[in-house]
Order: sequence, then structure tokens, then C-alpha cells
Amino acid sequence: MVRGKTQMKRIENATSRQVTFSKRRNGLMKKAFELSILCDAQVALIVFSPRGRLYEFASSSILETIERYRNHTRIHNTPTTSESAETTQRLKEEAENMMKKIDLLETSKRKFLGEGLGSFPIDELQRIEQQLERSITKIRVKKAEVFKEQMDQLKEKEKTLVAESTRLSEKYDTYSSQQANNDDRENVVEVEAYADQSSPNSYVETELFIGLPETRTRRISPNLRIN
Repeated sequence: MVRGKTQMKRIENATSRQVTFSKRRNGLMKKAFELSILCDAQVALIVFSPRGRLYEFASSSILETIERYRNHTRIHNTPTTSESAETTQRLKEEAENMMKKIDLLETSKRKFLGEGLGSFPIDELQRIEQQLERSITKIRVKKAEVFKEQMDQLKEKEKTLVAESTRLSEKYDTYSSQQANNDDRENVVEVEAYADQSSPNSYVETELFIGLPETRTRRISPNLRIN
């Protein structure tokens, strides 16, 4: 809902009066700044709060602008001209339009925050609800897209880690196989060496002889010594 037109009279509530002063002072300062930048105008603005606090803005030097104003009024002998009056009226209308837009934006903000809904009719409340649902739908879609992107990134990282794990596992298996082969060869060498030491190839003297006594000879093992 759009606010009604503000009545041009003193605001009785002190808190509301101070809030309105702060808002409109900021809007006035902003318009003065925009006018000086966009139109290359020399602007000076002086505002005293109800408590006597000074607020000022000047596009160059405020003292130089005031002095220029004094010289201008002395020359023309009038505080304003028809052209300056038209400009003042136009600026006043622009300021009022800007304040209306600010009021509309603040009203919309309060509505979407769920503040000050007591005086709204059911149709307006339904419209706000539908707008919020559309906004929530857009947010959820964006949220799902972000989650999907993050999941894709995690899957890519998982593939990389799996490939690295497979490579390291194959490398370890190769190393283990080589180590086992080396151990087997060492065991074989140790067994052969032990067999050579525990079972020597020797001949033993024996009295068993088959044949005639005259042709019997004694066979002595080369490993046995004869004294």
C-alpha cells in the first residue's frame, strides 16, 4: 500500500521529528552533491538541526560560495530572479519525488520483513506472500545450482584421489613382489649352504668285497687320512 501524502506541518512527536530530519537531511545532501557533480554547479548547503548542530556541504569552498552569493545579490539588488525561482521550484519537486520513492522503498522493505502488516487487507497480504514464495523459489534454485557445482567438484577430487590411490597400491604391490623374490633367493642360497655343510659327499671304508681274494683292493675315501 502507498502512504498518504505527508502533511506540511510540524511533527509533534520528538522521535519521529528527529528521524524525519535525519532522512530528509541525507536526501538533501545527496541531491546537492549530485547537482554539483552532474551539472558542474557550485553548491553550498548549510543546515542547523533543532538542537543547533551544524551540517554543511560545499562543492568547493563554502565561504567562497557565500561571498559569491553576496556579490550577486548586491549587483542584482534582489535575492532571487524568476529563473532561480523556477529552478528552486523544480528542485523542490524533484526532492519531493525522491522522498516519495524513498518512502515506497522503505515501505516495501518493511512489508517483506513482516513489519507493520496489521493494517494491510487480505489481498495485499496474499500478494506479499506470493512475491516471497517466488523469491524463495529463485533462492532455492540458485542454492541447488551451487550445491551441484560443489558436488561436481568433490566428485572430480574423488576421482583424482582414487587414481592416486590405485597408482600407489600398484607401486606397493610391485615393490612387495620384488622384495618377496629377493627373500626367496636368499632362502634358497641359505638352504643350499646348510645342506653342503650338514651332508658332505664322502666315501667310507668297508670290508665288503665281491670277487676273488687276490684281486681285492681297498678303496679309501679321499676325505679319510691313513696313518
